[in-house]
Amino acid sequence: MEDGGKRRRRRVVLGSVLAGAVLISGVGLWATDSLPFKDRYCWGAWEQDSGPRFLGDYMLRDPGSERTSVESGAPGSGGRTATCTLSVVSDGSATESAGFQDRLTLSYGPVPEAPDQRRDWIDRYFSGSASPLPEGLDGLVADDRAMLILPEACDAADRPSAVTLWGESRGGGSTGGHATPLTIASLPDISTMLLDAADVGMRKAGCAPEKPLRTSAPMARLAEDGRAAENPVCRIPGVTFTLDEDVRYEQRVGVVGDRLQTCSVIRRERGSPDEPAAQFVMAGSPRTVAVFAGLPEGAGQGFVRTTCGDRDMVFYARVGPELGDGGGKKDRRVFERFTEAVGKRVGCEPAKGNGGAA
Repeated sequence: MEDGGKRRRRRVVLGSVLAGAVLISGVGLWATDSLPFKDRYCWGAWEQDSGPRFLGDYMLRDPGSERTSVESGAPGSGGRTATCTLSVVSDGSATESAGFQDRLTLSYGPVPEAPDQRRDWIDRYFSGSASPLPEGLDGLVADDRAMLILPEACDAADRPSAVTLWGESRGGGSTGGHATPLTIASLPDISTMLLDAADVGMRKAGCAPEKPLRTSAPMARLAEDGRAAENPVCRIPGVTFTLDEDVRYEQRVGVVGDRLQTCSVIRRERGSPDEPAAQFVMAGSPRTVAVFAGLPEGAGQGFVRTTCGDRDMVFYARVGPELGDGGGKKDRRVFERFTEAVGKRVGCEPAKGNGGAA
């Protein structure tokens, strides 16, 4: 019969063996990306295999493909924009002989200050291809992009802060290495990714509300599919252009509401990224209106402010050189017809500019 000392030594040895087995098992789980160890990306906002297509195994379907995450800065760092780039790269396979890179860029920070950069930002994220977030959230979501304007407490450098997502794919073959739109996930999944990133960013920046930003309403696709542009463009009475028959222009009619209206005219060319040829926005919610603050005003600038009842509203248009005349008579006429038609639709007096002065 064993004495107590031998029994105690046996229990210690057995415990050590079991602990080692658990540790080895855990390493195996981590190596195979199985629970409970999952990679997290972008300041911990997203988790591998959490639902959205871009975070799942489907994106790693080609042999040799891998997912990487690179952060630049942190939200709330002195009013500067923080970014995180999540990439899936393949060097090539039987199905993708030239390889590819799918990239999702998350940004947190104030909207750009310089007018031209602000206009580029507005044209990108107020695209007519995007549908609005439900339940009064000031944001838009499309297959390849998304944007959320944050509460006033998160303003930085005297400008509204926003969280944005931008997806693009680069590869050989027919694209010639040009960036093309990347479908990130379904619209509901993209909206979840956007709100998760916003919550993490606001917490790190010290401006998070008491309750996380969430929505229980379904995310509906309200934006229409792109179709050939025709006069009146975007179905806005009086807004007409001379459309070159040899160029493929698409109009993408987005939100048409009392507090937001968007439409984009896109130039399509095979093997090249979509080029915006014209953009129209009417906005009437306080946080959205704040995004336009500081832009030069006037019909010649494609931007005016007005008051509709008890709320401020903005009317914005940007016409590219192919369709317009660089802020001249033609562009002013288009802008005035836009403001008159949309103002009438929402029950406002036509917005008056200042004759095109800066």
